Amino acid sequence: MRVPHKKPWGVPTLLLALTMTVAAQQPSSAKADAASQADEPEANPARPTVSTPATLVPAGYFQFESGFLAAWHSPEFSSQASINEVVKISVSPRIEFLASATPFAHSNLAPANAAGDVSLGMQGVVHHGEGTRPTLAVSYFGRVYSGTAPNLDIGSARNTVILLASADVMGFHYDTNYLFSEIIDDRAIHRAQFGQTLSVSHPIRRQFGLGGEIWHFTQPFLRSHAIGTLWALSYTAKKNLVFDMGFNRGLTNTSTRWEVFAGFTYLLPKKLFR
Repeated sequence: MRVPHKKPWGVPTLLLALTMTVAAQQPSSAKADAASQADEPEANPARPTVSTPATLVPAGYFQFESGFLAAWHSPEFSSQASINEVVKISVSPRIEFLASATPFAHSNLAPANAAGDVSLGMQGVVHHGEGTRPTLAVSYFGRVYSGTAPNLDIGSARNTVILLASADVMGFHYDTNYLFSEIIDDRAIHRAQFGQTLSVSHPIRRQFGLGGEIWHFTQPFLRSHAIGTLWALSYTAKKNLVFDMGFNRGLTNTSTRWEVFAGFTYLLPKKLFR
């Protein structure tokens, strides 16, 4: 009688079980790297647009927004180059503190080299949205130092209250602001200024994004309006580091005719507090 040949299932089965056990006990470096990247904090850039996001930076982290701006043909100067800096930190998911400054500006007017204003502010989230439901926030800025550098077309505000909204719709992200400001001229005359902005952005590749904006501010001392359109390209080098560059075109006679800018947003990866 012929004895059937037994197939050697035992060895492959043993190897397969051993491999699955090792894989379960020792996660792959790829999985570990993915988990590490998921834990990294993510920057929340507000530059270079006039609009500010209603969302805040991650709580407990410092964010720096640094940039260079060159402008031509404004109501107060024919050319100016300046350095701008904004520092933010959120103390909770709903409260953020901000400092904004222009530490250096060079223009064609005397004094040729001067510093701009320094303002301190706070932003609070009123409603956390998700997807098409907008996040709503309110912020306040107060000027603590009045610089001698010439102002752009929208002037220099002593106090500003901003209503902010941000959301995502059909793959596009938008930020819109409504601004109410108090501005003062050289004769210490106070006037109210109103502004509206709308910024829309969309990713065009994995690390690149394109954004466009339309903005409007009243000019009470000139009895006119400043209106402009801004276009910017962004590059996300890392989750906490975003570079940007672009231009702004003034659309009225009292708007700054051209502005060109470049800069970056950097979120410190170390959390300062819980």
